[in-house]
Amino acid sequence: MSGAAYVYDAVRTPFGRYGGALAGQRPDDLAALVVRTLVERSPGLAEDGFGRPVDEVVLGNANGAGEENRNVARMATLLAGLPTSVPGSTVNRLCGSSLDAAMAGSRSIETGDADVVLTGGVESMSRAPWVLPKTEKPYPAGDLALSSTTLGWRLVNPAMPGEWTVSLGEATEQLREKRGITRERQDAFAARSHRLAHRAWEDGWYDDLVVAVPGTDLAHDESIRPTTTPERLAALTPSFRRDGGTVTAGNASPLNDGASAVLLGSERAAAVIGRDPVARVAGRGASALDPRDFGAGPVEAAERALRRAGIGWGDVAAVELNEAFAAQSLACLDAWPVDPELVNRHGGAIAIGHPLGASGGRVLGTLARDLQRTGGRWGVACLCIGVGQGLAVVLENVGSR
Repeated sequence: MSGAAYVYDAVRTPFGRYGGALAGQRPDDLAALVVRTLVERSPGLAEDGFGRPVDEVVLGNANGAGEENRNVARMATLLAGLPTSVPGSTVNRLCGSSLDAAMAGSRSIETGDADVVLTGGVESMSRAPWVLPKTEKPYPAGDLALSSTTLGWRLVNPAMPGEWTVSLGEATEQLREKRGITRERQDAFAARSHRLAHRAWEDGWYDDLVVAVPGTDLAHDESIRPTTTPERLAALTPSFRRDGGTVTAGNASPLNDGASAVLLGSERAAAVIGRDPVARVAGRGASALDPRDFGAGPVEAAERALRRAGIGWGDVAAVELNEAFAAQSLACLDAWPVDPELVNRHGGAIAIGHPLGASGGRVLGTLARDLQRTGGRWGVACLCIGVGQGLAVVLENVGSR
């Protein structure tokens, strides 16, 4: 029996800085924590064999080279204490991995293949290993270089055009040149992200969206800088171009550790889960473009998701856009006929952080909660993705119909 897919609940860890408070936590343990927390927060799932009604767990992860290797979704499911009969699958669409996981889970529900799917994602950029490629011959005479798997290209295929394999920061510099985005706008956007994220935490907005990690004293997202101003950001040195560069450590998302989870279910699953749905998955969109233009990936992805939902930008009450870079975010906002004040009202990734595999679950869960609390009917969650892709999901607040 096919039908609609709904968001029932969402939770995440605080996002830790690179080498910070969560650096001592294995990624599979972080994933297990959010999986276990969602089950415990749903009376029906917790009472009936601790997660037995869960049809599948689908998690996203961008690295897969370290402790999250060999299907972290399955490992997290086992570590969380769910029955061994609950299957798990890991998807990798780099920065969009956990949103891709939610999209896959929602399709399973819509086709009738599942009633309850637990989705999300995890990343520990602190614990991402260095890798050494195997040699074609034993005992090579020359030096071998270790490659960091924390972020960006590694072990690049020589057949790949060089203009595609520039760093994400350089690609963002090229994008902002094409779109005419100034350093001043980038720094103002970044300062807003910190200001709004700090205010949201101070107001208790994130209290029931975030679960503390046992063994740590991290109570809030670790990268937020409450005193950040455009003037302070303007003093930072460009990170990717010494001459004429505008992208800095202050107007880009940092490296982070964290996990997120979103509980999806069919309409009839409410009785099993033991809680009411929050939002309906109304539209999905994926797009691809030149790898150098990856930052603009959400533009077309969001347009496709809106068309599939049967609405337009004029209907949208909230947008959660992952802030990989301020310039990239501004390129998207400049392309959409949307009020910028509707975007990331509770801070974005520049302040909160961007643990790659976890960010999609964060933006989707934040959007669902925003619509629920404000009464807005329609919202868009979207991310840009390295190597030139974008993903977007449209949610409809079931309480506003």
